[in-house]
Amino acid sequence: MYQLLADLVVTIHVGYVACVVFGLILILIGHARSWKWVNNRWFRGIHLAMIVGVVLRALIWTECPLTWWERDLRGGFEPEHFEGSPVGQFLHNLIHPELPLWVFPLVYSLFALLVIATFWLVPVDWKTERISSSTPQTSSQ
Repeated sequence: MYQLLADLVVTIHVGYVACVVFGLILILIGHARSWKWVNNRWFRGIHLAMIVGVVLRALIWTECPLTWWERDLRGGFEPEHFEGSPVGQFLHNLIHPELPLWVFPLVYSLFALLVIATFWLVPVDWKTERISSSTPQTSSQ
């Protein structure tokens, strides 16, 4: 059961990474294709908050809490002694390549700068939609 939960945690972790990475790709493609939704302030704000959260986490801890939970659920593991399903192992290896630890904060920071740069390249629509006072209102009595 713990292995299944660990696979679920790593799946959520991969989903988070995918949202951040593909969010940026969709913003750039959407701008080129004139998709209005890529200018949405909520989408862009949440996207920015997600990568800023990753950068802040990297400044505090060397590993993500999701990685800790996954390791705890697997009973602790070394990369060469991974215990879990082949899918869980694939997903784990997908977001945990064997690189020196100093590379990760650098990559996260550079990616955050790219996301911030898109705020100038692909402007955010900060306007809020308000109900016009000229809209006729019906009274129900």
